[in-house]
Amino acid sequence: MSPRYGYGTNGLTDLRLDDALGLLADLGYEGVGLTLDHMHLDPTAPELAARTRRVARRLTALGLDVTVETGARYVLDPRRKHGPTLLDPDPAGRAARTGLLVTAVQVAADLGAHAVHCFSGVTPAGTDTDTAWKRLEEAMGPVLDAAEAAGVPLAVEPEPGHLVGDLAGFHELRRRLGDPGPLGLTLDIGHCQCLEPRSPADCVREAGPWLRHVQIEDMRRGVHEHLPFGDGEIDFPPVLDALAATGYQGLTVVELPRHSHAGPELARTSLDFLRALEVRA
Repeated sequence: MSPRYGYGTNGLTDLRLDDALGLLADLGYEGVGLTLDHMHLDPTAPELAARTRRVARRLTALGLDVTVETGARYVLDPRRKHGPTLLDPDPAGRAARTGLLVTAVQVAADLGAHAVHCFSGVTPAGTDTDTAWKRLEEAMGPVLDAAEAAGVPLAVEPEPGHLVGDLAGFHELRRRLGDPGPLGLTLDIGHCQCLEPRSPADCVREAGPWLRHVQIEDMRRGVHEHLPFGDGEIDFPPVLDALAATGYQGLTVVELPRHSHAGPELARTSLDFLRALEVRA
């Protein structure tokens, strides 16, 4: 089974959302990783339901599938990158992030998305690890309830430097939460190259039962920098073989959030790169 490729709107922030979606459809992508942000379906602005319906119609007209992503840098706090998080010392901050994720689940349901992506956040200074885990468990409860009610999987991404920073951290979260049905995994292939002890292909095989969303880009060992394909160290054919072997049917989304200045061109060359790998295979 060939992967179904998408491209993340966090790498197309200089484009209007309608233009970004049209570009991806014209290039031949099958879907989009839609980051809810002030320039793309702002989750905090008025009339969200009506705006979501318009985006749903646009996606349907273009034949694009969608994953909802929640990694907008300043959508909740214009002065704190990714703040507040689910680990915030302030209960109101944690509640704001939980509220955003519950909103994202509803947007995902209205769009017919195949998953909602999220992450734990960095453990705040002065917070011990046990306290951080307890905050995360509590904050995730309403989000998991919303995901179960909506029938939309929640896909937690291990993010380098976060409390849930690797695959081991994801499994610890599953254990602590009692392995709830809606809880799945976002696997970022670059992150596997960056810090996991096993190869990216081995990580895919290990993660297979919990895969709900996949992000892909190039990366170097020990350096958390999302790179265009060919600029890093990843051997991609074994990764794509492993992904096919898992039976994963969701989107595999190109994740280049720091390259919006060249987004349209990178969207084209990224898909060309991935398709060339399939031809050689």
